[in-house]
Amino acid sequence: MSNQSWYTLSHPNQTDSPALLVYPDRIHHNIREMIRIAGSPDRLVPHVKTHKMSEVIKMHLEAGIRRFKCATIAEAEMLATSGAKNILLAYQLNESKALRFIQLIKRFPLIQFASLVDNMDSAQMLQALFAENNLNATVYIDVDDGMHRTGMPVEKNIAGFYQQLAGMSHLHCAGLHVYDGHIRDQDFEQRKIHCDNNFKPVMESAGKILSLGFPKPEIIAGGSPTFPIHALNPEILCSPGTTVLWDRGDGDLLKDLPFLHAAVLLTRIISKPAEGRITTDLGHKSVAAENPINKRIFFLNIDNYEVISESEEHLVVEVSAEEWDRLKIGDVLYGVPYHVCPTVALYDEVQVIDNGDVITQWNVEARKKKISV
Repeated sequence: MSNQSWYTLSHPNQTDSPALLVYPDRIHHNIREMIRIAGSPDRLVPHVKTHKMSEVIKMHLEAGIRRFKCATIAEAEMLATSGAKNILLAYQLNESKALRFIQLIKRFPLIQFASLVDNMDSAQMLQALFAENNLNATVYIDVDDGMHRTGMPVEKNIAGFYQQLAGMSHLHCAGLHVYDGHIRDQDFEQRKIHCDNNFKPVMESAGKILSLGFPKPEIIAGGSPTFPIHALNPEILCSPGTTVLWDRGDGDLLKDLPFLHAAVLLTRIISKPAEGRITTDLGHKSVAAENPINKRIFFLNIDNYEVISESEEHLVVEVSAEEWDRLKIGDVLYGVPYHVCPTVALYDEVQVIDNGDVITQWNVEARKKKISV
């Protein structure tokens, strides 16, 4: 093994392609680094959308992390069955989702569930449904501090909305939630200035809530790019996601962060249709394809290449004359996805690698739209 790269398999012909490989030792490293940056496992509310796997949840739990964030009912159910005790469904629910959420709450009465609201109509819908079921809903106000995707605009009367929610008999507002995914400055200092400037009115709103006589609201904030910035403020709970598996996109952008790639795609050359050109079996059903063609996969074991086209089951790559002569049909290529979260969601299972060997498989349980609820 000493001559092998960290990502290569000792017996690649025993693994069909395309396949997604994960490396538990690297996942453990990333979880340890998340805790180190946050200062304590109690300050982490990691997002599970990146991996969607029970085994990875259990690795977090073993490290002392108890709270989690998710985006779907299926992810929330996976968390509940994996042993999580505090689950934030970071999504504003419509009525059909709220009914499923209530089923989940009834099934796991000892788990603290919460969801998001950013308007009174949605809050009143939750109030009515939870009252009908003799339950109390815990919510966080979703605050938009610049991403403009969801959330109450930060310049609005957040404290006033908090006060209105506090007057509802079957709603408990626990705090504020902010996702600032629009902040992606490559330079850390610029990213910090951008983040702090955007976040200042959020802290002001929290102060106003406190001045109205309410307990200090919890603030759950950030994604992977702003995680180390929010970690500097002890009043904020941090919710990174990509950090656990890491990908080429964030790795290229966030060179200040110490995370390791823990998910690798295995693909094979299936044709050499013309000189200087190879075709692999890594189509856009096997790697996230929302990025431009040159920002989907970064190959680890070939140099001097250019991805020129991709279809459902094929990826066409132009290579140098030297690589063309070296590479053979059937050769295995390894690559890191630029966006790991939607890539994982394309696989029913991942291959778990230890010291070059496939030791087991993990089901990607929460790639489903529905597990049982």
